[in-house]
Amino acid sequence: MERLRQEIRVSVKGLEQGMFVCRLDRPWLESAFPLQGFVIRSEKELRTLQSICSHVYVDIASGRSPNPRFVELDDSHLLQAARAKDEFTELRKTSWQTTSELEAELPRAEQAMDTLQGGIEEVLDDLKHGRGLDLKKLRLGVDDMIGSITRNPAAFSWLREIKRKDAFAYHHALACSVWAASFGRHLGLELDDLHELALGGLVFDLGKASLPGPLLAKDESTLVGHELEQMRGHVARSLEILQDAPDATPHILAMVATHHERHDGSGYPAGLAGNAIPMSGRILGVVDTYDTLTSSRNQVQGLSPHRAVAELYQMRGTQFQPELIEQFIQTCGIYPTGSLVELSNGQVGVVTAVHSLKRLRPNIMLLLGEDHLPLPQFVTIDLGEVRDDNEDEPLSIKGSLPPGAFGIDLTELFLD
Repeated sequence: MERLRQEIRVSVKGLEQGMFVCRLDRPWLESAFPLQGFVIRSEKELRTLQSICSHVYVDIASGRSPNPRFVELDDSHLLQAARAKDEFTELRKTSWQTTSELEAELPRAEQAMDTLQGGIEEVLDDLKHGRGLDLKKLRLGVDDMIGSITRNPAAFSWLREIKRKDAFAYHHALACSVWAASFGRHLGLELDDLHELALGGLVFDLGKASLPGPLLAKDESTLVGHELEQMRGHVARSLEILQDAPDATPHILAMVATHHERHDGSGYPAGLAGNAIPMSGRILGVVDTYDTLTSSRNQVQGLSPHRAVAELYQMRGTQFQPELIEQFIQTCGIYPTGSLVELSNGQVGVVTAVHSLKRLRPNIMLLLGEDHLPLPQFVTIDLGEVRDDNEDEPLSIKGSLPPGAFGIDLTELFLD
C-alpha cells in the first residue's frame, strides 16, 4: 500500500533545502516546478518559490520538517485531507501487481479488444434497430479486458491510443471503459468492482444515440436553451435503456446517473456535490472528461495527453475532487500513454507505459533520432532505468509535442 502524505502548510520564509514541496498556493502549471512535487535542492529554487508563493505545503514524510514558527494553521485543509485519505484507504481492498511484460501481453490485449469491439458493435446495432440492450454481449469482452488490465494495464492503454481512427462515440465508450478499469486497478478495487466500472464506461452514454447528429457535433459548453436541455437529457435516456436490461446492476445505474455531477455542485442532472456523488460516478466523470479533451472531433484536433492532464489539474477543487485528480495523474502519468515527447538529446518518441512512482520517467518508443529523421528500427527505453544518453549526458523528457508533430500518426504505427 502506498505511503500517505503528511502535508503541512508552511510560509515560504521557513523553507529550507531538503524539504519536499508537494503543493503550491497556485496551480503548478503557473510555475516551472514538476507537477508531482520535488525536493528543494538549491538556493535558486528557494528564491524562486519565495518570489511566486506566499505559502506552500511540504510533505514531512518525504523530506525535512519545518521550524514550527513558520507553520501556518489550515484546519479546513487538514480536515479535508484527512477525510480524503480515509476514503481512499477504505477503497483499497487489494494491491495489483504487474504479472506480464508489455510485449507478451499485447497479443492477448489485442484479442480481448477485438472481442470487446464486436460486442459494442452488436449492442449499438440492437439499439439502432429498436431491440433491447443485452449486456451479456459485452461481458465476455469485458472479462478478457479486465484480465489483461490486471496483468499489465499498459497493453490495453497502448492499443487504445493507436486505434483512434474509429468514430468518436464508439471509441469514446471503449476508451472510458479502459480508463475506468485502469483507474480502479490503481485505486486497489477488487475484481467485481473493476468489471462494474468497465461496463459502466461502455454504456454510460447510450442515451446520446437518440440525439440528432448536428447537436452531438457541437461542444456542450456552447449549447444554450433547448439544445442544452436536449443534451443533458441523455442521462435520463441512458437510464431508461439500462433499466430494461436484466444485467444492469444498481451500481452501474448509479454510475451512469451521476457521471455529469461535479464536486462543487455545478453538474447535472441533480446538482450533487462532494461525497454525495458515488465514487464510481466521480471516476467516470474524470475519465469521460479526459478522453473528450484528447479526442479529435469535427476536424478539431484534440489536446495532447500531457495538455489534457494539465487541463484536468486546473479543474481540481471545482469540478473534481482534488485528491481524485491526483490519483488519476498517478494512474496516467504526467506524460500519459500516447504522448509524443522530445527528449533532452533531441530524440522523439511516444510514451508506451507509465510508472506511478516515477511519473516523469515513463517507457518511450523512440521514433526519430537526434536529427529528427526516422530511426531504422523503433527502440523502446525505460527512462526509469536509462538515466544517460549515448554521450553520457543526463537523459530526460524535454517536453511534450502536439499530436501529429513531425508528421507522426500513431494510428499508422504497427507493432511487430
